[in-house]
Amino acid sequence: MLVRLSLTDFRNHADAVLAPGPGFVVLSGDNGAGKTNVLEAVSLLAPGRGLRRAPLSDMARQGGSGGFGVAAALADGSALATGTRPDAPERRLVRINGAASAANALAEWLTVLWLTPAMDRLFVEPAGERRRFLDRLALALVPGHARHASRYEAAMRERNRLLTDERPADPDWLAALEVRMAEHGAAIDAARRATVAALRERIAASPESEFPRAGLKVEGWGGDADRLRAELAGGRGRDAAAGRALAGPHRSDLAVTHLEKQQAAHLCSTGEQKALLLGLVLGHAALVAERAGRPPLLLLDEVAAHLDPGRRAALFERLAGGGQVWLTGTEPGLFDAIGADATRFHVADGRVLDA
Repeated sequence: MLVRLSLTDFRNHADAVLAPGPGFVVLSGDNGAGKTNVLEAVSLLAPGRGLRRAPLSDMARQGGSGGFGVAAALADGSALATGTRPDAPERRLVRINGAASAANALAEWLTVLWLTPAMDRLFVEPAGERRRFLDRLALALVPGHARHASRYEAAMRERNRLLTDERPADPDWLAALEVRMAEHGAAIDAARRATVAALRERIAASPESEFPRAGLKVEGWGGDADRLRAELAGGRGRDAAAGRALAGPHRSDLAVTHLEKQQAAHLCSTGEQKALLLGLVLGHAALVAERAGRPPLLLLDEVAAHLDPGRRAALFERLAGGGQVWLTGTEPGLFDAIGADATRFHVADGRVLDA
Protein backbone atom coordinates (compact mmCIF):
# COMPACT_ATOMS: atom_id res chain seq x y z
CA MET A 1 0.00 0.00 0.00
CA LEU A 2 0.96 3.65 -0.26
CA VAL A 3 1.74 5.54 2.93
CA ARG A 4 2.51 8.84 1.20
CA LEU A 5 1.58 10.33 -2.15
CA SER A 6 2.71 13.70 -3.49
CA LEU A 7 1.65 15.46 -6.68
CA THR A 8 3.53 18.38 -8.22
CA ASP A 9 1.96 20.31 -11.10
CA PHE A 10 -0.20 17.31 -11.92
CA ARG A 11 -3.50 18.17 -13.62
CA ASN A 12 -5.16 20.77 -11.34
CA HIS A 13 -2.97 19.93 -8.32
CA ALA A 14 -0.08 22.37 -7.89
CA ASP A 15 1.27 20.73 -4.75
CA ALA A 16 -0.74 18.02 -2.96
CA VAL A 17 0.44 15.60 -0.29
CA LEU A 18 -1.65 12.72 1.06
CA ALA A 19 -0.87 10.27 3.85
CA PRO A 20 -3.29 7.38 3.25
CA GLY A 21 -3.74 4.63 5.77
CA PRO A 22 -4.46 0.93 5.18
CA GLY A 23 -7.82 -0.22 3.89
CA PHE A 24 -10.21 2.32 2.42
CA VAL A 25 -9.06 5.72 1.17
CA VAL A 26 -12.08 7.93 0.43
CA LEU A 27 -11.88 11.06 -1.71
CA SER A 28 -15.04 13.18 -1.77
CA GLY A 29 -15.78 16.51 -3.41
CA ASP A 30 -17.66 18.23 -6.20
CA ASN A 31 -17.37 17.21 -9.83
CA GLY A 32 -14.25 18.74 -11.35
CA ALA A 33 -12.52 19.18 -7.99
CA GLY A 34 -9.67 16.82 -8.87
CA LYS A 35 -10.65 13.49 -7.28
CA THR A 36 -10.11 11.40 -10.40
CA ASN A 37 -6.85 13.25 -11.02
CA VAL A 38 -5.52 11.79 -7.76
CA LEU A 39 -6.49 8.28 -8.89
CA GLU A 40 -4.87 8.89 -12.28
CA ALA A 41 -1.65 9.89 -10.52
CA VAL A 42 -1.68 6.63 -8.54
CA SER A 43 -2.34 4.65 -11.73
CA LEU A 44 0.89 6.06 -13.20
CA LEU A 45 2.83 4.16 -10.53
CA ALA A 46 2.24 1.07 -12.68
CA PRO A 47 3.31 0.39 -16.28
CA GLY A 48 1.16 1.88 -19.02
CA ARG A 49 -0.50 5.19 -19.75
CA GLY A 50 -2.69 5.40 -16.67
CA LEU A 51 -6.43 5.10 -16.22
CA ARG A 52 -7.27 7.85 -18.74
CA ARG A 53 -4.65 6.79 -21.33
CA ALA A 54 -3.98 10.50 -21.89
CA PRO A 55 -0.89 12.06 -23.48
CA LEU A 56 1.70 12.92 -20.86
CA SER A 57 1.67 16.58 -21.86
CA ASP A 58 -2.04 16.76 -20.95
CA MET A 59 -1.22 15.79 -17.36
CA ALA A 60 0.99 18.80 -16.70
CA ARG A 61 -0.86 21.57 -14.85
CA GLN A 62 -1.89 24.54 -16.97
CA GLY A 63 0.14 27.51 -15.80
CA GLY A 64 2.68 25.22 -14.16
CA SER A 65 6.27 24.46 -15.02
CA GLY A 66 5.41 22.40 -18.10
CA GLY A 67 6.29 19.08 -16.47
CA PHE A 68 4.80 17.15 -13.57
CA GLY A 69 5.81 14.81 -10.77
CA VAL A 70 4.13 11.95 -8.90
CA ALA A 71 5.98 10.36 -5.99
CA ALA A 72 4.94 7.69 -3.52
CA ALA A 73 6.32 5.92 -0.48
CA LEU A 74 5.27 2.30 0.02
CA ALA A 75 4.69 0.62 3.35
CA ASP A 76 7.84 -1.49 2.93
CA GLY A 77 9.98 1.64 2.63
CA SER A 78 10.29 1.59 -1.16
CA ALA A 79 9.97 4.83 -3.13
CA LEU A 80 8.42 5.15 -6.60
CA ALA A 81 8.34 8.31 -8.71
CA THR A 82 7.34 9.24 -12.24
CA GLY A 83 6.82 12.41 -14.22
CA THR A 84 8.08 14.58 -17.06
CA ARG A 85 10.45 17.51 -17.50
CA PRO A 86 9.38 20.82 -19.06
CA ASP A 87 11.87 20.38 -21.94
CA ALA A 88 10.53 16.87 -22.75
CA PRO A 89 6.79 16.86 -21.93
CA GLU A 90 6.11 13.55 -23.69
CA ARG A 91 9.05 11.62 -22.27
CA ARG A 92 8.14 9.70 -19.15
CA LEU A 93 10.77 9.43 -16.43
CA VAL A 94 10.65 6.75 -13.74
CA ARG A 95 12.72 6.37 -10.60
CA ILE A 96 12.60 3.39 -8.23
CA ASN A 97 14.31 3.87 -4.89
CA GLY A 98 16.11 6.87 -6.34
CA ALA A 99 17.51 5.13 -9.42
CA ALA A 100 16.36 5.73 -12.99
CA SER A 101 14.36 2.82 -14.32
CA ALA A 102 12.09 1.67 -17.14
CA ALA A 103 8.35 2.09 -16.61
CA ASN A 104 7.76 -1.64 -17.06
CA ALA A 105 9.83 -2.30 -13.92
CA LEU A 106 7.10 -0.70 -11.81
CA ALA A 107 5.12 -3.94 -12.13
CA GLU A 108 7.61 -5.62 -9.80
CA TRP A 109 6.76 -3.19 -6.99
CA LEU A 110 3.09 -2.34 -7.19
CA THR A 111 -0.01 -3.88 -8.77
CA VAL A 112 -2.70 -1.34 -9.58
CA LEU A 113 -6.19 -2.15 -10.90
CA TRP A 114 -8.96 0.32 -11.60
CA LEU A 115 -12.56 0.84 -12.58
CA THR A 116 -13.77 4.14 -14.00
CA PRO A 117 -17.15 5.32 -15.34
CA ALA A 118 -15.70 5.17 -18.86
CA MET A 119 -15.32 1.39 -18.44
CA ASP A 120 -19.06 0.90 -17.89
CA ARG A 121 -19.39 0.33 -21.64
CA LEU A 122 -16.53 -2.18 -21.78
CA PHE A 123 -18.73 -5.02 -23.05
CA VAL A 124 -20.24 -3.00 -25.91
CA GLU A 125 -17.09 -1.13 -26.95
CA PRO A 126 -14.79 -2.33 -29.77
CA ALA A 127 -12.58 -5.33 -29.02
CA GLY A 128 -9.51 -3.15 -28.45
CA GLU A 129 -10.93 -1.88 -25.16
CA ARG A 130 -11.42 -5.41 -23.84
CA ARG A 131 -7.90 -6.39 -24.95
CA ARG A 132 -6.48 -3.50 -22.95
CA PHE A 133 -8.57 -4.55 -19.96
CA LEU A 134 -7.38 -8.14 -20.28
CA ASP A 135 -3.76 -7.02 -20.64
CA ARG A 136 -4.06 -5.05 -17.40
CA LEU A 137 -5.33 -8.22 -15.67
CA ALA A 138 -2.51 -10.28 -17.20
CA LEU A 139 0.14 -7.75 -16.20
CA ALA A 140 -0.83 -8.16 -12.55
CA LEU A 141 0.00 -11.87 -12.76
CA VAL A 142 2.79 -11.83 -15.37
CA PRO A 143 5.02 -8.76 -14.84
CA GLY A 144 6.89 -9.40 -18.10
CA HIS A 145 3.66 -9.03 -20.08
CA ALA A 146 4.19 -5.28 -20.55
CA ARG A 147 7.63 -5.84 -22.10
CA HIS A 148 6.26 -8.37 -24.57
CA ALA A 149 3.36 -6.06 -25.47
CA SER A 150 5.56 -3.01 -26.08
CA ARG A 151 8.07 -4.96 -28.21
CA TYR A 152 5.32 -6.63 -30.21
CA GLU A 153 3.69 -3.26 -30.94
CA ALA A 154 7.02 -1.72 -31.97
CA ALA A 155 7.82 -4.58 -34.36
CA MET A 156 4.31 -4.50 -35.82
CA ARG A 157 4.44 -0.75 -36.44
CA GLU A 158 7.76 -1.09 -38.26
CA ARG A 159 6.48 -4.02 -40.36
CA ASN A 160 3.33 -2.07 -41.28
CA ARG A 161 5.49 0.88 -42.32
CA LEU A 162 7.68 -1.28 -44.54
CA LEU A 163 4.71 -3.01 -46.17
CA THR A 164 2.92 0.24 -46.99
CA ASP A 165 6.02 2.15 -48.12
CA GLU A 166 6.24 2.92 -51.83
CA ARG A 167 9.70 1.40 -51.98
CA PRO A 168 10.03 -2.43 -52.03
CA ALA A 169 10.53 -3.81 -48.54
CA ASP A 170 13.71 -5.68 -47.65
CA PRO A 171 12.51 -9.30 -47.25
CA ASP A 172 15.24 -10.11 -44.74
CA TRP A 173 14.26 -7.16 -42.54
CA LEU A 174 10.59 -8.15 -42.85
CA ALA A 175 11.46 -11.70 -41.81
CA ALA A 176 13.41 -10.43 -38.78
CA LEU A 177 10.46 -8.28 -37.69
CA GLU A 178 8.08 -11.22 -38.14
CA VAL A 179 10.30 -13.42 -35.96
CA ARG A 180 10.18 -10.71 -33.29
CA MET A 181 6.41 -10.35 -33.60
CA ALA A 182 5.99 -14.13 -33.40
CA GLU A 183 8.12 -14.44 -30.26
CA HIS A 184 6.42 -11.66 -28.34
CA GLY A 185 2.97 -12.30 -29.82
CA ALA A 186 2.97 -15.92 -28.66
CA ALA A 187 4.00 -14.79 -25.17
CA ILE A 188 1.16 -12.24 -25.11
CA ASP A 189 -1.41 -14.85 -26.15
CA ALA A 190 -0.12 -17.37 -23.60
CA ALA A 191 -0.27 -14.81 -20.76
CA ARG A 192 -3.80 -13.77 -21.68
CA ARG A 193 -5.07 -17.34 -21.85
CA ALA A 194 -3.37 -18.32 -18.59
CA THR A 195 -4.89 -15.28 -16.88
CA VAL A 196 -8.38 -16.10 -18.18
CA ALA A 197 -8.06 -19.74 -17.13
CA ALA A 198 -6.92 -18.82 -13.62
CA LEU A 199 -9.60 -16.17 -13.22
CA ARG A 200 -12.28 -18.53 -14.50
CA GLU A 201 -11.23 -21.08 -11.88
CA ARG A 202 -11.15 -18.43 -9.13
CA ILE A 203 -14.63 -17.17 -10.03
CA ALA A 204 -16.04 -20.69 -10.05
CA ALA A 205 -14.72 -21.22 -6.52
CA SER A 206 -16.11 -17.93 -5.21
CA PRO A 207 -19.16 -18.00 -2.92
CA GLU A 208 -22.49 -16.62 -4.08
CA SER A 209 -22.63 -12.84 -3.82
CA GLU A 210 -24.44 -9.73 -5.02
CA PHE A 211 -22.16 -9.71 -8.05
CA PRO A 212 -22.93 -12.19 -10.86
CA ARG A 213 -20.33 -14.68 -11.98
CA ALA A 214 -18.74 -14.13 -15.35
CA GLY A 215 -17.78 -16.72 -17.90
CA LEU A 216 -14.57 -15.79 -19.75
CA LYS A 217 -12.99 -16.84 -23.01
CA VAL A 218 -10.29 -15.48 -25.31
CA GLU A 219 -11.66 -15.42 -28.84
CA GLY A 220 -10.02 -14.71 -32.17
CA TRP A 221 -6.38 -15.36 -32.94
CA GLY A 222 -4.46 -17.87 -30.85
CA GLY A 223 -1.39 -19.99 -31.39
CA ASP A 224 2.34 -20.43 -30.93
CA ALA A 225 5.30 -18.56 -32.39
CA ASP A 226 5.70 -20.89 -35.38
CA ARG A 227 2.08 -20.42 -36.42
CA LEU A 228 2.23 -16.64 -36.16
CA ARG A 229 5.53 -16.40 -38.04
CA ALA A 230 4.10 -18.52 -40.88
CA GLU A 231 0.86 -16.50 -41.03
CA LEU A 232 2.75 -13.21 -41.15
CA ALA A 233 5.17 -14.38 -43.83
CA GLY A 234 2.35 -15.78 -45.95
CA GLY A 235 0.12 -12.75 -45.49
CA ARG A 236 2.44 -9.94 -46.55
CA GLY A 237 0.47 -9.10 -49.68
CA ARG A 238 -2.84 -9.12 -47.85
CA ASP A 239 -1.44 -7.05 -45.00
CA ALA A 240 0.10 -4.54 -47.39
CA ALA A 241 -3.29 -4.04 -49.06
CA ALA A 242 -5.04 -3.69 -45.69
CA GLY A 243 -2.36 -1.41 -44.25
CA ARG A 244 -2.11 -3.50 -41.10
CA ALA A 245 -1.33 -7.00 -39.85
CA LEU A 246 -4.41 -9.23 -40.01
CA ALA A 247 -3.04 -12.05 -37.83
CA GLY A 248 -1.77 -11.94 -34.28
CA PRO A 249 -2.89 -11.34 -30.68
CA HIS A 250 -3.91 -7.78 -31.55
CA ARG A 251 -6.89 -9.42 -33.30
CA SER A 252 -8.13 -11.26 -30.19
CA ASP A 253 -11.12 -10.42 -28.00
CA LEU A 254 -12.28 -11.18 -24.47
CA ALA A 255 -15.75 -12.76 -24.52
CA VAL A 256 -17.69 -12.38 -21.26
CA THR A 257 -20.89 -14.19 -20.33
CA HIS A 258 -23.35 -13.76 -17.44
CA LEU A 259 -23.19 -17.38 -16.20
CA GLU A 260 -26.43 -17.46 -14.22
CA LYS A 261 -28.41 -16.12 -17.20
CA GLN A 262 -26.23 -17.80 -19.84
CA GLN A 263 -26.26 -14.51 -21.72
CA ALA A 264 -23.49 -12.60 -23.45
CA ALA A 265 -22.44 -9.58 -21.39
CA HIS A 266 -23.14 -7.11 -24.19
CA LEU A 267 -26.80 -8.20 -24.16
CA CYS A 268 -27.20 -7.67 -20.40
CA SER A 269 -28.70 -4.55 -18.85
CA THR A 270 -26.46 -1.63 -17.91
CA GLY A 271 -26.76 -2.52 -14.23
CA GLU A 272 -25.92 -6.17 -14.88
CA GLN A 273 -22.89 -5.18 -16.94
CA LYS A 274 -21.65 -2.95 -14.10
CA ALA A 275 -22.13 -5.78 -11.58
CA LEU A 276 -20.35 -8.26 -13.88
CA LEU A 277 -17.41 -5.92 -14.26
CA LEU A 278 -17.18 -5.38 -10.51
CA GLY A 279 -17.34 -9.12 -9.91
CA LEU A 280 -14.52 -9.63 -12.40
CA VAL A 281 -12.29 -7.05 -10.74
CA LEU A 282 -13.01 -8.40 -7.26
CA GLY A 283 -12.27 -11.96 -8.35
CA HIS A 284 -9.07 -10.86 -10.04
CA ALA A 285 -7.96 -8.90 -6.96
CA ALA A 286 -8.39 -12.06 -4.87
CA LEU A 287 -6.45 -14.06 -7.45
CA VAL A 288 -3.57 -11.56 -7.46
CA ALA A 289 -3.43 -11.64 -3.66
CA GLU A 290 -3.17 -15.44 -3.77
CA ARG A 291 -0.61 -15.65 -6.57
CA ALA A 292 1.58 -12.63 -5.82
CA GLY A 293 1.37 -12.82 -2.05
CA ARG A 294 0.21 -9.19 -1.87
CA PRO A 295 -3.17 -7.63 -2.64
CA PRO A 296 -3.40 -5.19 -5.54
CA LEU A 297 -4.10 -1.53 -5.01
CA LEU A 298 -7.65 -0.85 -6.26
CA LEU A 299 -8.84 2.47 -7.70
CA LEU A 300 -12.64 2.67 -7.90
CA ASP A 301 -13.77 5.93 -9.44
CA GLU A 302 -17.40 6.92 -8.77
CA VAL A 303 -18.38 3.28 -8.24
CA ALA A 304 -20.63 3.73 -5.20
CA ALA A 305 -22.96 6.25 -6.87
CA HIS A 306 -24.02 3.70 -9.49
CA LEU A 307 -24.84 0.86 -7.10
CA ASP A 308 -28.04 0.29 -5.16
CA PRO A 309 -27.60 0.30 -1.34
CA GLY A 310 -27.53 -3.52 -1.15
CA ARG A 311 -24.76 -3.93 -3.69
CA ARG A 312 -22.89 -0.96 -2.25
CA ALA A 313 -22.85 -2.57 1.21
CA ALA A 314 -21.86 -5.91 -0.35
CA LEU A 315 -18.98 -4.23 -2.17
CA PHE A 316 -17.61 -2.61 0.99
CA GLU A 317 -17.96 -5.87 2.90
CA ARG A 318 -16.13 -7.77 0.17
CA LEU A 319 -13.29 -5.23 0.12
CA ALA A 320 -12.90 -4.90 3.90
CA GLY A 321 -9.74 -6.40 5.32
CA GLY A 322 -8.02 -6.66 1.95
CA GLY A 323 -5.57 -4.30 0.32
CA GLN A 324 -5.70 -0.54 -0.05
CA VAL A 325 -8.82 0.64 -1.92
CA TRP A 326 -9.16 4.21 -3.21
CA LEU A 327 -12.74 5.39 -3.73
CA THR A 328 -14.14 8.64 -5.09
CA GLY A 329 -17.61 10.15 -4.80
CA THR A 330 -19.36 13.50 -4.72
CA GLU A 331 -21.15 12.75 -1.43
CA PRO A 332 -19.34 11.53 1.70
CA GLY A 333 -22.57 9.79 2.74
CA LEU A 334 -22.09 7.24 -0.05
CA PHE A 335 -19.38 5.69 2.10
CA ASP A 336 -21.15 5.67 5.48
CA ALA A 337 -21.35 1.87 5.41
CA ILE A 338 -17.56 1.68 5.57
CA GLY A 339 -17.60 3.13 9.08
CA ALA A 340 -14.49 4.48 10.75
CA ASP A 341 -12.10 2.10 8.95
CA ALA A 342 -11.08 4.63 6.29
CA THR A 343 -8.77 7.53 5.58
CA ARG A 344 -10.98 10.35 4.32
CA PHE A 345 -10.01 13.36 2.24
CA HIS A 346 -12.00 16.26 0.85
CA VAL A 347 -10.91 17.51 -2.57
CA ALA A 348 -11.74 21.09 -3.66
CA ASP A 349 -10.22 23.16 -6.46
CA GLY A 350 -7.06 21.09 -6.67
CA ARG A 351 -6.52 21.00 -2.91
CA VAL A 352 -6.66 17.81 -0.85
CA LEU A 353 -7.68 18.26 2.79
CA ASP A 354 -8.23 15.80 5.61
CA ALA A 355 -11.97 15.25 5.96
